Amino acid sequence: MAPRGRTLLLPLAAATVLVASTIFLFAAAGARWRPADTGLPVPPRAVSAAAVPVTASASSNTTGARKELSFLDENGRPDDPGSGSGAGAARCDPRAAAVRVFMYDLPPEFHFGLLGWSPPSTGSVWPDLTSGAAAPPPRYPGGLNQQHSVAYWLTLDLLSSSSAPCGAAVRVADSRDADLVFVPFFASLSYNRHSRPVPPEKVSRDKALQEKLIRYLAARPEWKRYGGADHVIVAHHPNSLLHARAALSPAVFVLSDFGRYQPRVASLEKDVIAPYKHMAKAFVNDSAGFDHRTTLLYFRGAIYRKEGGSIRQELYYMLKDEKDVYFSFGSVQDHGASKASQGMHSSKFCLNIAGDTPSSNRLFDAIVSHCVPVIISDDIELPFEDVLDYSKFSIFVRSSDAVKKGYLMRLISGVSKQQWTRMWNRLKEVDKHFEYQYPSQKDDAVQMIWQALARRVPAIQLKVHRSSRFSRSDRGK
Repeated sequence: MAPRGRTLLLPLAAATVLVASTIFLFAAAGARWRPADTGLPVPPRAVSAAAVPVTASASSNTTGARKELSFLDENGRPDDPGSGSGAGAARCDPRAAAVRVFMYDLPPEFHFGLLGWSPPSTGSVWPDLTSGAAAPPPRYPGGLNQQHSVAYWLTLDLLSSSSAPCGAAVRVADSRDADLVFVPFFASLSYNRHSRPVPPEKVSRDKALQEKLIRYLAARPEWKRYGGADHVIVAHHPNSLLHARAALSPAVFVLSDFGRYQPRVASLEKDVIAPYKHMAKAFVNDSAGFDHRTTLLYFRGAIYRKEGGSIRQELYYMLKDEKDVYFSFGSVQDHGASKASQGMHSSKFCLNIAGDTPSSNRLFDAIVSHCVPVIISDDIELPFEDVLDYSKFSIFVRSSDAVKKGYLMRLISGVSKQQWTRMWNRLKEVDKHFEYQYPSQKDDAVQMIWQALARRVPAIQLKVHRSSRFSRSDRGK
């Protein structure tokens, strides 16, 4: 070929190589791009961990570049799938979870030291709590306190999420990769243990912790980013977080009900209702149908209550002498949980009456006992009611109707064996949604709470995006 021809072809070949390289680079970048980079929530979908590598690689030098999606190992460090520990074990891709969660590393006083526990490694059989190498998780302090132990179970689930089979939530290492930011403060246990000042204290330890938490979060860039709107704080005991509620109200609260909250602080639109941990023994392999349950209507608990619970006293005097009705005082001190289990397991219907607050763990005791709940609480809010139809396995009665002479007995007695059996069968299908356990299982209480929180993410993002419409214009003023 003539020298002039070769001279013309060389720039053309170089240009071809440059274009091909550019296309390859854009394709590679596109493979790493994900909707989370835009700040939008990622809908859950099945993604193969082998097809999409999950690493904790460092950010590139390109302006605005971000880390690839990463999550934490069982020791709270960014996980490296290529490391020797647990190599070849099944990993959970964060994009396959319903929600990605960043958890603060709060000091032990906030969570009673639970963050210092490490779950079994990914190289072990999951979970292997029988071996000496895998210590079981520390127990939640016992007694009646357990009914409000929601924060414990969610924290435990996040600590083990990177080494467990894929669940509803996975813990991520970078808050920018997270849909939600979890605050591991055991507010209910703090109230149970530290709500009263111990001399020479003038301020209770519980109040001091709440004030310390407010200062901690206010200084965090994660809180400042969206004003706390994407934060999750569990305050399941009705009296917990009393001194910090208003200051932390932009966050999503996980509560038992709204009975002691102002509407501007907590609402069904913003927050999530979680079930109590049941105290009665779950009825496993229940074959005790209609004819085997000899008690028609059952209630055991405190009868004389203040505030909205005065109806208990009215119903007690109305029902205590009715045939096939058990209505008695009971407490945890007199083996109440054991006696309640026996009574509920042998009863067709179980009363759930408003007490000091609209809710109580008695409802969840009835559900796991497969005793059809009769709910008399006008202001009650129920866990997961956007996906569960409680009317399929419960009977709701207005308080004004319940105190009418003879009304309740006529209503309950009018339920046929066939109708009751349908509700009983439905109870046996839904009881799994109210079980707290480690490791969490598909659609149990822990994963149902995470799923409920995941359903809050689009509303949080909408609020954040609307509030930032004029942020650029305001900076230019």
